[in-house]
Parts: sequence; C-alpha cells; structure tokens
Amino acid sequence: MPIQLYLKTLSTILLFIINSPLSAGSDGYPDTPKSFNSAKKAARIIYADNQVSFYCGCAYTGRKTVNAKSCGYQVRKNAKRGANIEWEHIVPAHAFGHSLQCWHDREAFPKCRTKKGKLISGRKCCGRTNPLFKTMESDLHNLVPAVGELNADRSNYSFNMLPGEERRYGACDFEVDSKLRKAEPGPNVQGNIARTYFYFEETYDLNISRKQRQLFKVWNKNDPVDSWECERNRRIHEIQGNNNSYVVKDCK
Repeated sequence: MPIQLYLKTLSTILLFIINSPLSAGSDGYPDTPKSFNSAKKAARIIYADNQVSFYCGCAYTGRKTVNAKSCGYQVRKNAKRGANIEWEHIVPAHAFGHSLQCWHDREAFPKCRTKKGKLISGRKCCGRTNPLFKTMESDLHNLVPAVGELNADRSNYSFNMLPGEERRYGACDFEVDSKLRKAEPGPNVQGNIARTYFYFEETYDLNISRKQRQLFKVWNKNDPVDSWECERNRRIHEIQGNNNSYVVKDCK
C-alpha cells in the first residue's frame, strides 16, 4: 500500500474512533461500532484501498458501483442490486438473532411498532431493543462487501456444498438453491467463511451443527489465511479492539 494512502486511511480510522461512540463492551463482548450504519461506514474505510467484492472478486468504485466486466458478473434478475455493493453478514442476522425474544415476540416491546402502530420486523426490533444483538449486527469481522443481488439471493441461507455447478451469475462462482435454502461460495472464500463462523461461535456462543462444523473444518484447511485477511483483521482490531483468533494465529 502506498504510504500516503495508508496514512490517509489510518487517519480516517482514528477520526472514526474519536467521533463515533462504541457499543458497550460489557460481559467480554467486543466494542463494535454503535450501529449497523456506523459499521458500514467503518467497513468502507477498511476496504478503501481494496475495493473488491467478497464472493465474486468484482472491482467496485466509489461507495458501491460494481464493475461487472472486472469479474465477468452477469445479473440474474435484479439489475439494480446487481450493479451495487452491499455490506453482507457472513453469519446472517437470522442465525444470531432468531432465538432472541425481540425477534419473535415483538408485541412485548413498545419500541417495535411504527408511529402508526404497525409491528416492525424481528431484526429491526432487536436492533432497537437488544444491546447484544446490536453488537453482533455491527461486528466488523462479520461484514464483507458483496454484489447486492447475491446478498439478496443468499438471504439467510446456510452455506453448504450443492450438487452440480449451475452458474447463474456469469463467471461468478456462487450457487444458490432456494428450495434447499443453501448457498455454495467459491473455494477462494470458503476458509474466510469458516473462520468467521468459528469466531462467532467463540465470541457469541453461536450454535454450529456437527455436520456444518465438519464442512467448515475442511474449508478452513483447504483455503488458508492470506495476506489481505490478515491486514483486514489488523484494521478491524484498530477499530473495535479484538482479533479473530482463527485468523490472527496464522498471520506473521
């Protein structure tokens, strides 16, 4: 990284730390940004000099414009979201929020209604009322830039291996089966995904099934930590004060 760009990025990070209150780091949880919107702003800083989407390796410019030619991406259906970058939770919000009361019992929380009295979604309700959910939702170790259409199609599906190699997004190595509610990422990011799930298990007691754990162990081995994953971890540590131990142990 050119030294001028590094210093500019670092100074921006420091300004972010100074000017943005963090969520409480009680009970040993990380001091993540105070909201999901703040987390997205921080994530843009982290990726400022490495603007490449996570699943497809598409270059993007500015805050979110996808260069489809750079990666051979082809829109499946949603051209608007296919042209934009969105910030994707590798471990989806449903996985760490659906067991909370605020997710399924919204009537118990006055803040979970609109001004007209209509109930809001479980995710929004938890974001308004549950500090731990807000911490998990804003954890930068779990946020990556993704083509918006993939973010939408993946939804809250779990990761797995899918039979066949049907490519519905051009050259992008990403498959989604809406009937099985599963998604298969390309081999170059499978290890990153496994290490993020292991991090969430270690940090927030996320439940990982035995079958999925075995798959993630294979992915972790076959797709080891690379230099960008180490640098990303270092930058996140500067902002929220903690490492992903499954990444940092393999960084020099």
